[in-house]
Amino acid sequence: MSIILDGNSLSIADVVTVARRGTQVSLAPEAAKKVVEARAVVERLVEEKQVIYGVTTGVGELSNITISPREMELLQKNIIMSHAVGVGRPLPEDTVRAVMLLRANTWAKGYSGIRLDVVQKLVEMLNKRVHPVVPEKGSVGASGDLAPLAHIALVMIGEGEAIFRGQRLSGKEAMERAGIEPISSLRAKEGISFVNGAQVMTAIGALTLWDARRLTKTADLAAAMSLEALKATDTIFDEALHRLRPHPGQLISAENIRNLTRQSEIIASHKTCSKVQDPYSLRCVPQVHGASRNAIAYAREVIEIELNSATDNPLIFSDSNEVRAGGNFHGQPIALAMDFLGIALAELANISERRIARLLDPHLSGLPGFLTEHGGLNSGLMLAQYTAASLVSENRVLAHPASVDSIPTSANQEDHVSMGTIAARKAREILENTQTVIAIELLCAAQGLDYLRPLKPGIGSRRAYEVIREIIPRLDADRILYPDINKMVELIRGARLINSIEQAVGELH
Repeated sequence: MSIILDGNSLSIADVVTVARRGTQVSLAPEAAKKVVEARAVVERLVEEKQVIYGVTTGVGELSNITISPREMELLQKNIIMSHAVGVGRPLPEDTVRAVMLLRANTWAKGYSGIRLDVVQKLVEMLNKRVHPVVPEKGSVGASGDLAPLAHIALVMIGEGEAIFRGQRLSGKEAMERAGIEPISSLRAKEGISFVNGAQVMTAIGALTLWDARRLTKTADLAAAMSLEALKATDTIFDEALHRLRPHPGQLISAENIRNLTRQSEIIASHKTCSKVQDPYSLRCVPQVHGASRNAIAYAREVIEIELNSATDNPLIFSDSNEVRAGGNFHGQPIALAMDFLGIALAELANISERRIARLLDPHLSGLPGFLTEHGGLNSGLMLAQYTAASLVSENRVLAHPASVDSIPTSANQEDHVSMGTIAARKAREILENTQTVIAIELLCAAQGLDYLRPLKPGIGSRRAYEVIREIIPRLDADRILYPDINKMVELIRGARLINSIEQAVGELH
């Protein structure tokens, strides 16, 4: 299997398969033709000595300074070197691969004006797994992700640093070991075409959205198991009720929980109990989880558009033989979507933590306090809720929107910026925190179900319980719990848990 880049049809699933599974990439013949045509326009306009931003002029506030023909190649190299000012920890390997893929796909649209050799060089690096070291901080998300993209470009010209076969090497050595010849010199427009674009925030967003979709299913599963452990009613998930407020995500969440709790002996055992209503953290699961689903769907729509967009400045229109300057590099669409995504994921953690607290409180659960026998001697899962509470609080800080901030750059030439890469990184961190909170809920819910045996939970909850117990034994007495939490998080991040559930109840949505 390989992914063929044409600039128009890349999907989030394609990004994941290249970023995480190492799927090979190639350039579509039609895309190669468009790249060559756009490059011919650049060369003609340079020959005619026309003024082109970033080619015959400086960049940013320095765009009023003319560059002589003999200095054009040096300008392009200088753009890369001067813009490589990223700081902080390196981006993960899968993110760097996703960024490289998206940059190549943008070039494949044929509006960047770079040589075909340059596009093919980036694809070759991706296929041979030369991964530039890209610091995660330093982008303000307008004029694109300038700093991180420059760090990728450094390796292409034999500078910077890269990871190759697990070793951190100089860019030059990494390219040599991979058998790739670095680009000897950058031609007109090629330096600025490296750094203009929102590919870093988009790459982080695409991978986060992929994981978020699985997490929404897992959140429904955790809620279903908690519902059963707490002997809540299932009438609140009735389809007729939710059809009266038909938000798509709400309908999906309610359907998922109906399927997960189908044939539950636990629910059947208390159908005639006198309880009037369950608390909101149980009763309003479809409304809360569903709203997060809708927000995630919006963010997904934005990212899917961005994957196949041309975000250079200037852009080359080969059909009309002209150059047009604009602002397609501005990250505001992604910034808003990533802030919304972060908020949506934080809410999944918020309501999950409330269910955890209820499972552990004997006054509310009807179960042994903190889900342990011999309380006092044993603390059980008491402290797991502390961890969940800590992560939820951290999420609330991280959910503050980055997109409402703007600090002018380049002597006020770039006087409104998106902070979109910060928004994307925050959304990713919120996702990871939320995965852990839901992992803790699953541990608590499974322990709660232990106390209701021999009654069996619903088909989906039962299968989840079985998968969990295959790797994490029941807590009979206090033990070190962080390994259990870590195992549960890995189970959530992988495909095994949800795949097992879907084999039992059918596809969750």
